[in-house]
Amino acid sequence: MSDWLPLSPAERSVAIEVLVNGPLSRTGLARRLNLSQGSLTRLTKPLIESGLLVEAPWAGSSAETRQGRPSQPLDVVAESRCFLGFKVTDEMVYGVVTTLRSDIVARLDRPLVSHDPEQVADLLAGMAAELAARHPAVAGIGIGVGGFVREHAVVGESPYLRWRDVPLADLVRRRTGLPVVVENDVAALVEAETWFGAGRGLDRFVVLTIGAGIGYGLVLGGRRVPYAEEDRGFGRHWIIDPQGPLTPQGERGSAVSLLTIPSMRYQIRAATGRDASYEEILADAAAGEPMAARVIGEAGRALGVLLAHIANFVMPQKVLLAGEGVGLMEVAGDTVRDTLRGHRHPLAAPIDLETKVSDFHDWARGAAVLAIEVLVLGGNGG
Repeated sequence: MSDWLPLSPAERSVAIEVLVNGPLSRTGLARRLNLSQGSLTRLTKPLIESGLLVEAPWAGSSAETRQGRPSQPLDVVAESRCFLGFKVTDEMVYGVVTTLRSDIVARLDRPLVSHDPEQVADLLAGMAAELAARHPAVAGIGIGVGGFVREHAVVGESPYLRWRDVPLADLVRRRTGLPVVVENDVAALVEAETWFGAGRGLDRFVVLTIGAGIGYGLVLGGRRVPYAEEDRGFGRHWIIDPQGPLTPQGERGSAVSLLTIPSMRYQIRAATGRDASYEEILADAAAGEPMAARVIGEAGRALGVLLAHIANFVMPQKVLLAGEGVGLMEVAGDTVRDTLRGHRHPLAAPIDLETKVSDFHDWARGAAVLAIEVLVLGGNGG
């Protein structure tokens, strides 16, 4: 893999364009990147020689093929390298194997029985070895963690794992011998959706995740915007309703207090004495049970307000709503949409809102995409 690096910014632009949109003819690629044929030839030559790009046969007619070598499309061999992606939660580790184009070809999950960093690294290394035994062309590992991550290597703070300053990349690298990239899990998901998912080809794109916490990712100019407060709990200070509920996890009426699964369960338990799962709360609300309907209704209105704020200030082309809490839309979707419209100008264009019912393997895939970007293309993950 190291023979692909380092890539210049111009070479990286070419490689990403082919990786995300290929196969592409040289003419089409030059047009997309506003390059002359001479400049494109200069940029693609080392990428072809290193094996990152290949000249692919035309899938079209023989007439197209006879146009000669300059029209021969460029592509990547997606199966030439595999990448491992892991999503670490407080209870489980979810693992995937992806191709160079982030297609998932295998999955492996294991319970997390300890939060001790050395034992977590042992588990990750064991899972990596098990996956690599079946997919030997592994080029690198990406790990997504709920928390603040520094320099793709150190988990500075993770409330879910109760970690501070854990050098996770180094711990796993020493056990596996493979290059490792660690990143905030929401940031990794945003990268994957920007490259290969709902945000592909968009200039302004937002990812909002609801579940155990609130996650937010902004893409401008086709690139994720990193920020210092990433996953440091800013959602608990994002006040939606100053008179709203107060929970141990957030300020009164904050996005965290109103929208996260632990907060909803806390409200039901405090009011009824019953410990209900999120699925049970949704079902009870749909059936008209008063307390559940109140909690889910407040959550729906909070989500509508939050989406309206995002739309009014960011003006995104699309908002992707993801995470394990998106079942809220099935029960309170009308409330969300009505509230959203009520908090925008009457003539404002409707938001392109896409809801993705995803599991943690999508988050693990996001970590693999970060590994592809950083390890293969020499990017900075944002």
